[in-house]
Amino acid sequence: MAVQSLHTIGGAEYHDLSRTVGVFEVMGGFERIILGSPLLATQEDMQRAVTGIFKSIPPERVKADAVVLMGHGTHHPSNAFYAALMFQLQLQDPNIFVGTVEGYPAIDDIKEWLLKRNIGKAYLMPFMSVAGDHAINDMAGEEADSWKSVLTKAGINCVPILKGTAEYDDFVNIWVSHIKGPLNHFD
Repeated sequence: MAVQSLHTIGGAEYHDLSRTVGVFEVMGGFERIILGSPLLATQEDMQRAVTGIFKSIPPERVKADAVVLMGHGTHHPSNAFYAALMFQLQLQDPNIFVGTVEGYPAIDDIKEWLLKRNIGKAYLMPFMSVAGDHAINDMAGEEADSWKSVLTKAGINCVPILKGTAEYDDFVNIWVSHIKGPLNHFD
């Protein structure tokens, strides 16, 4: 049996999934159970994700505009993957930012960085497998604490893009490679 996570990082929820898979393995009934890694598990994954992010940015975006990616975030130490991703993105384009709903960097950090750079427009994109509740409400919603509302109030024009990473081939290919490799070695 093969289980492929669609998590972005190996955070608390991914580790919960790993424990669940382990329980099924102990229960028996399966010859073998393979669990594929989350999207960002290695430096190679990070580089592939950076390429995918650049390809997913709307073509009408100009370099003076920011791109703000919203990750889920976690209290787990793997939350550091988001800051590492932002660092690697900013090596190529300093106006790309990665924030999280439930971790660091938070929207207030992102807002301050955008204001310091006098950025007047930001494309808001979920960095989650699906553009679900967090993207619809926490990122692009009309509530006062949504990322769109916080940034708009600060004078930044926001353009939400409601498309999750699982809708882009570049990211799907990373997940597929995480299960395909182990399956090729299945006895």
